[in-house]
Amino acid sequence: MTAATERAHEPVMVAACLRYLRPRPGAWIIDGTFGAGGHTRALLDAGADVLGIDQDPQALSYTGTLDDRTSAPIASRATPPADGGAPPVLRGSFRFAAGNFRDMERLATGAGLSSVAGVLLDLGVSSMQLDEGERGFAFRHDGPLDMRMDPSGPSAADVVNEAPMEELAALLWRYGEERHSRRIARRIVEAREQAPIRTTARLAEVVASAYPGGPRRTHPARRTFQALRIHVNDELGALQEGLEAAARLLEPGGRLVVISYHSLEDRIVKRFLADSPRMLPLTKKPLEADEAEVRANPRARAAKLRAGERSPA
Repeated sequence: MTAATERAHEPVMVAACLRYLRPRPGAWIIDGTFGAGGHTRALLDAGADVLGIDQDPQALSYTGTLDDRTSAPIASRATPPADGGAPPVLRGSFRFAAGNFRDMERLATGAGLSSVAGVLLDLGVSSMQLDEGERGFAFRHDGPLDMRMDPSGPSAADVVNEAPMEELAALLWRYGEERHSRRIARRIVEAREQAPIRTTARLAEVVASAYPGGPRRTHPARRTFQALRIHVNDELGALQEGLEAAARLLEPGGRLVVISYHSLEDRIVKRFLADSPRMLPLTKKPLEADEAEVRANPRARAAKLRAGERSPA
């Protein structure tokens, strides 16, 4: 990965993640959304052992960017140097499991772990997925209308071209909180009767044509694309199952950190931490990135971080 690419995939709120997860030598932490490995790299550098999980097949290619961090467990690198100089930086060992974090219990067992000291979930779509037009996640990059993080099951094109109008309107309202959901759904149905909607550019054009006129802060297709992506990948269902799995895997005193990017995710996390008999909330309100980080990494602008601790009982 080039330096420019690495900057494009800069992880969000790393300092806060480390503060709440408390990585240390010998402690296993699950990075349930490995992505390009940014958070994992920070955890390894702090001495923790990390199990990276990701359902995107392309994530595996980023494990090579961890350099020598995957080569040996911490114990074999903790011997002081013979010349009496500074001791080496302790870096943890790394394992990778392909799959959805909703299945983290099974994936952790397969990696030889029965419990862990921490779980990190950085939700939503990654910058590398948005930047690749052929993945079909972004309305600003023309490409096939896909949006699948795991390339199995129905694509966004299947939903857009086959779902009844009422179903389309309902999912745009539920997952995109789109107040013009019915107008957009009706326009999509009208357009697909003329020709199937197969590309991101065509869908963005159709949605824009359905929107009322006037000034707008964001592209009119933003909420529609969000809704389709959440629906295609069952993101909210996976989040609920992943939170419950994390609570079962965490050892007493273990920490859970979740970074969300829209209100639907944040409400689920907030409710889970408040209601779960296994978890104690550590953040009364979600933490947000400071101005300096937002300037350096615009993706951090929408980030909200919540943390919880596994109860001792």
